[in-house]
Amino acid sequence: MQQMTTAGRRPRIASEMNAAALRTALSSLGIGRGDEVIVPSYGPSAPADAARLAGAIPVFADIDPRTFCLDPSAVAAGITSRTAAVLPVNAFGHPAPMESIGSIAERHGLAVIEETPSTEDIGAVARRRAHARFLDSALTGVIVPYTAPGAHHLYHEYVVRVPGNGRPDRDAYAKALAVRGVRAKVSVAVPVHRMPAHRSGSVLPQTELVAADTLSLPVHSGLTQRELTHIASVCNRLGGLI
Repeated sequence: MQQMTTAGRRPRIASEMNAAALRTALSSLGIGRGDEVIVPSYGPSAPADAARLAGAIPVFADIDPRTFCLDPSAVAAGITSRTAAVLPVNAFGHPAPMESIGSIAERHGLAVIEETPSTEDIGAVARRRAHARFLDSALTGVIVPYTAPGAHHLYHEYVVRVPGNGRPDRDAYAKALAVRGVRAKVSVAVPVHRMPAHRSGSVLPQTELVAADTLSLPVHSGLTQRELTHIASVCNRLGGLI
């Protein structure tokens, strides 16, 4: 499903965040061969895949290391005479900074393709937010998720940063959690700009750092208070061991 509004000389479209839908959105705007599309590298490959499927070139921009969303200043720095669109992603449920990105796009006459608003059950979202609030207050050994002022985080995932020496310490921490009954996962094992299909010489220091030390802890709506307390207790006990 796509919804179109006006933004500068090109429209702003809401699209489902999968390669097929995004490609359709790009093609509907006449974006294709020879055009550049600014996308994040930290997150799903769908935006970059869609750009290539449409015949365009994905240009990777760095992220804000707090929200994990595209950094507007990095978007602005990546604009060239060939740039046609920006495809922001709501990282793990944290909304992309659409006001700032929209303003940049309007100044440069670029299209913006953003995620379709969530139609999730509000009860499930409310429970995840409650779980996230508990973990925010209980965890001491990791850097908990940041929510920008005024943003409404959906917490599709609860992504923390593990202090230390990056990937080795993060992976050791995840293994130690698993031994103690806490299933954590690495949501972005390889940034998109390092994948064979999209390998580029992009220099994205924040993307690299975040990809190396982030870990997703359980936060789904079905968790019990006992399970949440166990997650926090295990994480905190491991804080000084990794």
